Formats: sequence, structure tokens, C-alpha cells
Amino acid sequence: NDMGATGCRDCKKGSYCEPGASRPLPCEGGSYSDKTDLSAASQCTPAAPGHIAARGSTEQTACGAGSFARGTRNEVCELCVEGSYQGATGASECTDADPGHFATTGATQQTPCAKGSYAATAGLSKCERCEPGTTSGVGSSACSECAAGTYAANPGQGQCVPCPYPLGSERGAVICSFCQKDFYLLQSADPIEIFSSPTDYCKPCPPS
Repeated sequence: NDMGATGCRDCKKGSYCEPGASRPLPCEGGSYSDKTDLSAASQCTPAAPGHIAARGSTEQTACGAGSFARGTRNEVCELCVEGSYQGATGASECTDADPGHFATTGATQQTPCAKGSYAATAGLSKCERCEPGTTSGVGSSACSECAAGTYAANPGQGQCVPCPYPLGSERGAVICSFCQKDFYLLQSADPIEIFSSPTDYCKPCPPS
């Protein structure tokens, strides 16, 4: 009360006024109030899951996308940890990225693995490159072997490449090193040399 006042004022929003108080006291962090008749801190409303309230707040604030607040009476929102994401506001938890996808810290959505990479399990923060001789499509949880007649020489290739004519390969090849049907190998050589000059080494079989 003011000195000489003949009555009491209403308490301020975001505060409480104890009996006989000379001034309002702010609601504690993690709670709020839009009322003017509170007499104790316990009467302030706890911030709900997915929301926060600073000291002296008149309302709670929803956590933004990419963050969360677990439980009640939170003053700050936490960013989703790597491997998880949250696209909605006012969330109390984040969602693990699906297999074939990844998510970085504070992500609002999961991202599919690019061609030539994979994420084997849920909750990963990055995708791994496929080994040579294998490949994958977008959003893959595993890599598959290159088909016979194709190859992938490097890790992380987005597709298997057809063998140069007239070479062939087995499944999962990293190089094409033998002659196709109806061709024969003129002379033994290093597979890399054969691959570099296939028509010098693979010759048509003579008519039977």
C-alpha cells in the first residue's frame, strides 16, 4: 500500500501479493499468471509440457519447432539432440529419425540419406557411404550389391555403372575384369589393364 492510502490495489499480473504485502512479487520461473488476485507463489500456474515461462510471466510460451520442454515448470526449451527432430511447436519430446534418414541438432524435420549412402537404424545424425561394389537409392537403410555386368569402383556411388564392352562382372564388383560370353581373353594381364583397354584383351571367339 502507498503511505496514507485508504485501500489496497489489485496485485499485478504475473505476480502474487502476500497478505499485507507492500509490493507484488513475481511468479517464479516456470510459472505464470494472468490474474490479479494471487496471494502465494503456489497459485501461479505451472508452464505445461512443451511450454516455458520466465520469471514474472503473464502467459506461457510454446517451444518452437526443433525444440522441446519435458515435464512442467520449465524456463527454457531444449534443442532436439542430433538424431532426432520436431516439426511442431509446443512439443514435450522429439522424434527419432527413421532408418534411411538423419537429423542434426535442433532439426525441424528428418532428412533422407542421399544416393550412395544409408542409415541402418533409427536416431542417427549422419548417413554412412556405401562400400565399393554396392549402391543405394535415396532414403535407404542398407546398400545393395551391384548387379552382374555392372560395377561401383568408389565408396558412396549413387549408381552402379555398366561394364565397358565387351567386359563383364559378377555381383558386387568393384571393377569389370573378365570377358563376356562369346569373347575370350587374349592374354593374362592385370585386371586394371584389362579394364582400361577391354577390346585389346577380349577378342571374339572364332566361329565353331
